[in-house]
This record gives sequence, C-alpha cells and structure tokens, in this order.
Amino acid sequence: MRTPASIAGHPIHPMLVPIPIGLWIFSLVCDLVHAGGSSNPAWATVALYTMGGGIVGALLAAVPGLIDLLSLPAGPRRTALVHMAINLTVVALYVVNLWLRLQAPESPGGLIWLSVLAIGLLVISGWLGGKLVYELGVAVDAPPDPVRREPR
Repeated sequence: MRTPASIAGHPIHPMLVPIPIGLWIFSLVCDLVHAGGSSNPAWATVALYTMGGGIVGALLAAVPGLIDLLSLPAGPRRTALVHMAINLTVVALYVVNLWLRLQAPESPGGLIWLSVLAIGLLVISGWLGGKLVYELGVAVDAPPDPVRREPR
C-alpha cells in the first residue's frame, strides 16, 4: 500500500525517523558518559544540543507521517494512531527534558531518567512502526506477479 508522502516512490517518513532516533540515543550516551564521571563539560553540552536536534528532526518526520496516517484504512490506522501518540509523548518528554536542562545545562543530574523513559517509549513506537510496514504492508509496494514458467 503506497503512501502519499513519498519522493520517487520512496516514503519520506521512514527516511527521516533515523535522525531523531540517532540524536536522542547519542544524547543519552553523552549523559551516561558525563554521569559516569567524565569531567569534560562538553558531554553535557553535546547531550543538550543533540536532544534539541532530535526534537526538530522528530517534528520534521511527523509531517509526512501524519500525511501517511490520514491515507490509511481503519485497520492500519488504529496501529498508526497508537504509534503517533507514543511518538508525540516522546517529543513532549524531550521538550520538558530540554527545558529543564536549560536551567542548568552543565549538570543534567536526574534528568537522565527522563531520557531513559523516552528511549523506552521510542523502542515501543519503533516496534509499532515495524508492525505497520512488515505486517500491515504500509508504504510497501507489492511486487509484480512472477511469470510462471514451465519446467524444462
């Protein structure tokens, strides 16, 4: 089932989602390095900036995702709505996380657990995204029927 938000037959949403996922995971890694005892303040700074970049990337990925969602039939749409709701929750958690960190960017402290929670939800959402593609066939073109040949 093709989706309307695509370029040359390639769906845009799956092209964009690795950006926030990668940035948010790297943000958590930076936090863990900083919390693990690194005295270099750059780790907290990089965690802050990658978190902000992940928010921007997620919002950019959400636009074609919403366009695709609106084109789905009822069955896949239910799964897509849960996928979207979890993703919006993750973005909201990161917005709160970023806002709280801006108060004292050099010491994220207990906010690391907010990132861990958001990444956990992101894993669930990614599983649902995989279900949409691999089980429900969203954004997948059916291959042409193979030509039947007689045995030699």
